[in-house]
Parts: sequence; structure tokens; C-alpha cells
Amino acid sequence: MKSAYARLANQKNEVHDGVFCSLWQARAMPKALITAWRILLGRIPTSVNLLRRGVAVNSSICVLCRESEETSQHLFWECSFAQRVWSLCFRWIGVLFVQHKDLRCNFENFYLVHMSIKQNQVWKGMWVAIVRCIWEKRNSVIFKQGVPDAEEIFQMAQLHTWFWLKHRMCSFSYAFSNWHLNPSQCLQSVLLKGRSLVMLESKPRSF
Repeated sequence: MKSAYARLANQKNEVHDGVFCSLWQARAMPKALITAWRILLGRIPTSVNLLRRGVAVNSSICVLCRESEETSQHLFWECSFAQRVWSLCFRWIGVLFVQHKDLRCNFENFYLVHMSIKQNQVWKGMWVAIVRCIWEKRNSVIFKQGVPDAEEIFQMAQLHTWFWLKHRMCSFSYAFSNWHLNPSQCLQSVLLKGRSLVMLESKPRSF
């Protein structure tokens, strides 16, 4: 029994380590990565998590859809409001996405089959930006009387991702309008530019 438990525990840790390794490689703002990390761990202070810790809350119902209890799984994926945000994202990139029930599975399978590993690291940054923006909107509704707006959340996620790429990747030179209208082209060509730069630098100079 002891050896069986140890084996299962090791397998569980390996799965979690794989997910988080993929997360830390995503191209996103550090504060957004930390939020995504807490979400995947199930430690983001949703209403249900606060109640479990003995913190008094006015209601455990999701403030975005007013339909179910606010768990991490519900808030960031199952919520009908969150689903509208994800639908906008998939429509933007022009792909169909299999809707897994588990939040970790959703993150792991958030990739584009026609893109390289490094390009998908950029794409996973979009996942990170979306969950961060959903969380910020949720807090705005609770603490600042904000109004849920799926299109606003998605546009903010687009902007955050573009801003990170613009200021952290020297090969990314696209205007926000290009990123907004043709994200696939931006993803495909940005790393090609990076390879070209490397090839030019490595080529011996003639004197």
C-alpha cells in the first residue's frame, strides 16, 4: 500500500510539474502569470474558497453570471459569461476548441497545431491574459460597481498580450491593429524574424 501510494503521488506531482512548466514558459506579464498559477492551484480567493477558509462573504454566487457558485472552475471556464470571452478568442484566431471540464486540461490543450512550440508559448500567453482579465473584471464588479462586459475583457487581454510582445520581444514590430486583425500572421512571422536575426548575427563577416 505504501509503495502504491508513493507511486500515485509521484505521478500526480509529475502532472502538476508539467502544467506549471508550460505555464512559466508562456509569454505573459509576470503578474498575470502569478494569477494564472494561483488559479491552476485552486488558490485564487473566489467566494467558495473564502467560505472554506472561514471568511464571511455576502454571497457565494458568481457575480458575472448570477447562476452558480463562484469556484475557480466555474468563474474562469464554466460561467456563461466566461464562455462568451473564450468564444471571442477562438473566433479571433479562427479555430475550434474542445471544451474540457478540467481547468488544467483547458490550459494544456490551449495550443495551435499549425504553430511551433515557441509560437504556442506566445499563444498560451493569451490564455494567461484572459484569466487575468476575467479576475480583474470580477473584482471590479464586486468592489467598484463595474459592469460585466465580455468584449471589453477580451479586448483588454488582446492589448495586454500585444503590449508584452511589443516590449519584451525585439523581433515583434507589429502595430496593435495588425495583432487585432491578423493574429495568426503575427504569430507565424514574429519568430521567423527572430531566426533571421540569429542567422545574420552568426554569419561570418568579411573584411
